[in-house]
Amino acid sequence: MTELGKVYGKTAPQFAAEAVRLAAADAGIELSDIDGLIMSGGLNSSIGLDLQGMLGLTDLNLLTFMQGYGSTAGQMIQYAAMAIQSGTADVVATVWADDPLRPNRGGGAAYKQNASVPAGWRGLQASNGLYSANTSYALAARRHMKRFGTTQDQLGHIAVAQRDWAQLNPLAQFYGTPLTLEEYHASRYIAEPFHLYDCCLVSNGGIAVIVTSLERARDLTQPPVRLLGWAQGHPGRTGIRNDDFGLVTGAATSGPRALRMADTTLDEIDVVEVYDCYTYTALVTLEDYGFFPKGEGGPALAEAGAIGPNGKLKVNTGGGELSSYYMWGMTPVSEAIIQARGHGGERQVEKHDRVLISGNGGILDYHSTLVLGTDRS
Repeated sequence: MTELGKVYGKTAPQFAAEAVRLAAADAGIELSDIDGLIMSGGLNSSIGLDLQGMLGLTDLNLLTFMQGYGSTAGQMIQYAAMAIQSGTADVVATVWADDPLRPNRGGGAAYKQNASVPAGWRGLQASNGLYSANTSYALAARRHMKRFGTTQDQLGHIAVAQRDWAQLNPLAQFYGTPLTLEEYHASRYIAEPFHLYDCCLVSNGGIAVIVTSLERARDLTQPPVRLLGWAQGHPGRTGIRNDDFGLVTGAATSGPRALRMADTTLDEIDVVEVYDCYTYTALVTLEDYGFFPKGEGGPALAEAGAIGPNGKLKVNTGGGELSSYYMWGMTPVSEAIIQARGHGGERQVEKHDRVLISGNGGILDYHSTLVLGTDRS
């Protein structure tokens, strides 16, 4: 992991190259040991296949760029594992990086820099207010609220719980800045029903994950983290009127399949790291995985400390994308690895043998699920 957050002076490819170098050093391998490279970045990222040259890597057996939006990190790791299982490659570096922030400019402006008015059907949507992720997810949240009675207060409890976790994470952008429910309600609206603190951060930086065989990992520097199960779920209904919009995501199909592959059940999951671009996204994902019955997640999460550091369900233990850093799907992946290794410091969860990770992209349209385990589990 590079330095994350309001970090200036580097491009996305430079962050990506730095992250791969740091990951190799963390694992105790040479860059020349890497024979596979899978990369991705933000919407306007300049990362490309020439990252191979920036790293000085030659004779790779696997090289590709992927874009699955928030599901990308989980997908990259899945494909890396399949490459190793098939013998295509032995050591695969997966990396995601972005550089949307600029000095003296707010986070909201970062994603407007290359915005243009869409044509055709998308233009009709934009003229009616559906012109950004904020407004589209707000519509999805409204659907959930109307169907199930989910309240603003319940969403606020999610934001507060994740900020509580961030107070235990020195890497978090909101480390040292606690949040109360009153402050949450007092913050400005971004797109109703979303207040400022319902929405994720904007961050610069890069994160890389090295994937190899368990046998090789056991000979390296860090405690091995096992990839036990994976799956994807892509509903493909963006922009289409349907009865499930805002109510069901790809987690509903990818979650059970990943758990079956891992030979694991929900009650064996110790830590949950979900993609939380918005408070609502965390809520609907937890429901779809089955931690709460559909429509009952709001009341359950509003119970005092339900998913905070003292809660029964350990969710987004580093503060998530809402309060820690926004590296798309690499945010939940990185914290999951930290927890599985037992390297969480003050925020470390005592029992961490099974970790469930979600990645969400599009407008609830692309989803990846990973199940991690420790070498002893």
